[in-house]
Amino acid sequence: MTSDERTITNPSTLHDPTSFGYSHAVSAPGEIVHIAGQYASDASGAPVPGDFATQVELAFDRLRSALEAVGLGFEHVVRLGTFIVDHDPSKLEVLGKALAARFGDRLPAQTLSGVAALALPGMLFEVDAVAVRPAHRT
Repeated sequence: MTSDERTITNPSTLHDPTSFGYSHAVSAPGEIVHIAGQYASDASGAPVPGDFATQVELAFDRLRSALEAVGLGFEHVVRLGTFIVDHDPSKLEVLGKALAARFGDRLPAQTLSGVAALALPGMLFEVDAVAVRPAHRT
């Protein structure tokens, strides 16, 4: 599937979400694939120490690995769930840069949740995804 097979809808009756790093609705033909939450982890699953920006980059690297393992890429992602420990507006710039680097102007739908803590001590960011495997053409 090329990114053109996703339909991104940002209705004029809602605010323009793109400057916030997401789209209101995304659809695509094919099989839904759910990717579990990914975070800045080492080979054993332990959180990798680092600041917020470092953890965001590593979490998206892990998401890429999970997508590639099932034959998909960021162009197949239609929805993200992002979780930020001790969220404050300054973290949006870091997240926005990471999203732009991976999705350009074809932003998936996204829900950002500010949380007090994540599953393991030291985790500052986690991202999960819903992707669509293209429908087979006959």
